[in-house]
Amino acid sequence: MFAVSLGDDGAELRPLEVWQAEEFLAHIDRARELVDPWIPFAAFATDLASARALLQRYADKQAADTGRLYGIWLDGTLVGGVLFRIFDTESGNCEVGCWLESAGEGRGLVTRSVRKLIDWAVEERGMHRVEWVASSANTRSVAVAKRLGMTRDGVLRESYPYRGTRHDSEIWSVLAPEWRAQRG
Repeated sequence: MFAVSLGDDGAELRPLEVWQAEEFLAHIDRARELVDPWIPFAAFATDLASARALLQRYADKQAADTGRLYGIWLDGTLVGGVLFRIFDTESGNCEVGCWLESAGEGRGLVTRSVRKLIDWAVEERGMHRVEWVASSANTRSVAVAKRLGMTRDGVLRESYPYRGTRHDSEIWSVLAPEWRAQRG
């Protein structure tokens, strides 16, 4: 297994795999309060069997080259993660996403991790467009898109119901030439 350093603070980005289901579930239990208001990700992992199933779904996506899942470890503890929710090599488009527990907040872990994902997607895999989709009410997620230098493409008003509320989805993106220009 590999680990990619995220900086001098001991944070690492690593693949998150099925065999880590117990550690993943413990982390999701800690993260549930922060994650659950925005996305159903935490709701998909409520016990060991469902945690394994979620991790297996992403292992299958990785095997099919349609998605990937990575954990963020801080001082040896899983505190969050990033993912390619969609990875479409034929169109050259992908969507990145994230989640985090409170122990990882305020350290720039998500921004640093997503930068690694975008670098890899653009430079190694030839992706042309990287998207970020967030509830308009999730100001922290929107702030990450801004820090990544993404452009707000628009808002899909009341685009999805979740927890009894219809949410607006903001679509943010960065194109490969824009990413290279800001990184270069």
